[in-house]
Amino acid sequence: MSSDNQYIEKRKEKINQLRDLGIDPYSNKFMKTDMVEDILKKYSQESPKSFELDNINYKIAGRVTAIRSFGKSAFVKIIDNMKRIQIFISNDSVGKEKMNFFKKFIDVGDFIGVEGHCFFTKTEELSIEAKDIEILTKSINILPEKWHGLTNVETRYRQRYVDLIANDNVKEIFISRSKIIAQIRNFLIEKKFLEVETPILHTVAGGAAARPFSTHHNTLDMDLTLRIAPELHLKRLVVGGIEKVFEIGRNFRNEGISTQHNPEFTMIELYEAYSDYNIMMDLVEELVLDCVKLFSDNNKIIYQEKEIDFTGPWKRVDMVQWLSEFYKYDVLNNPEEILKEADKMKINHFDLPGKAITEIFEEKYLKGIINPVFVYGFPIDVSPLARRNNDNPMIADRFELFINEKEIANAFSELNDSEDQLERFNKQLELKSKGDDEANDMDEDYINALRYGMPPTAGAGLGIDRLVMLLTNSPSIREVILFPHMRNE
Repeated sequence: MSSDNQYIEKRKEKINQLRDLGIDPYSNKFMKTDMVEDILKKYSQESPKSFELDNINYKIAGRVTAIRSFGKSAFVKIIDNMKRIQIFISNDSVGKEKMNFFKKFIDVGDFIGVEGHCFFTKTEELSIEAKDIEILTKSINILPEKWHGLTNVETRYRQRYVDLIANDNVKEIFISRSKIIAQIRNFLIEKKFLEVETPILHTVAGGAAARPFSTHHNTLDMDLTLRIAPELHLKRLVVGGIEKVFEIGRNFRNEGISTQHNPEFTMIELYEAYSDYNIMMDLVEELVLDCVKLFSDNNKIIYQEKEIDFTGPWKRVDMVQWLSEFYKYDVLNNPEEILKEADKMKINHFDLPGKAITEIFEEKYLKGIINPVFVYGFPIDVSPLARRNNDNPMIADRFELFINEKEIANAFSELNDSEDQLERFNKQLELKSKGDDEANDMDEDYINALRYGMPPTAGAGLGIDRLVMLLTNSPSIREVILFPHMRNE
């Protein structure tokens, strides 16, 4: 039997012994009245040398993370809602019987309740001298060794509950994630956007170029997909008269898994009537900078040893113009030439010059781009939901935001011409028949909605997971998603 298994069996035996003594190893009778964080704040300004015992009785509870026993006394570290404090327990403070109970039954990983008052140790550490102690939850599994923590990446992601116990920095990432989402929400609410919730189960997959997950509703005998984007539902709301609307929620795409991709992820999508993609550029820049200020006083952050400067105004690059200058010919009006170039680069373009242009640009221009840059001038054939440019109908009024070579946001002036949209959907169906499983499906109800009239509108979608990665210096998307998808063991 391995040493871990021996420890587990010993802990199971302790559970049985506690029950034999009439003690519930999973008690729910202790009601804590105080939080460790509040206690630490209260005494943070106290000088250990001038500290006078106030004899205030505190009732705290938490998980035991360390025990140092000295026979008749012991120092115990407990963690309560991510804040640690030291407990001193001795024969004098709790009595010999309680002390013996502690030594016999309490292990690292257990939850305990403690009553006592504060004092400073000789090493000037704020501690609580226990007057009473009781077991609340007996743990069975062994926690990772204190000094090394949980380091195996696979185990960390599969057992996030242990990762959170063992690694304080992980908790900080998810605290930061929560703050970023709150900042985005507050930013938009202050600008009079209305937050809504739209369906996760869709009858038609649409709103993005992506492969959906499929499911089936038994009662309705109906095939459904998990949403790949909330876009088409949110724009229905603009048709209905909600002129400024947003949703923060999960999207699902049946695609590859990597350091940048997870099958389910969080996005913010927002739509504003009587706006356009240029106004949306300014709004996205302002929103992201608002989040950056949570982590930086000078608009600069370090990501994987690279400095990213978010100071505005951000650079704006015309995709078609740049690529035309790169190749010394008009790439938009020389489709055969650009398709040949894409073939050389082994790009699967489905005979779409716009797809070739987009993929080649990302390969040629974006390598090495660190600071934020807005890329605009997307070809219309890769922008099925975007409005045509007034001066060049082959171009969409669309942009994408790239930071550190990665797409962070996608936005455009919305196509509100129902018949043009119908034609674009039909072209998407042709692509699907050619094997492009990321092409949009026909959404007849959305066409019907547009026929009632949608005002001039612009919208944007921003990947929250990737933004959190940047702002928390996390190398993988799995570091910023509490429960990332993993292969079966």
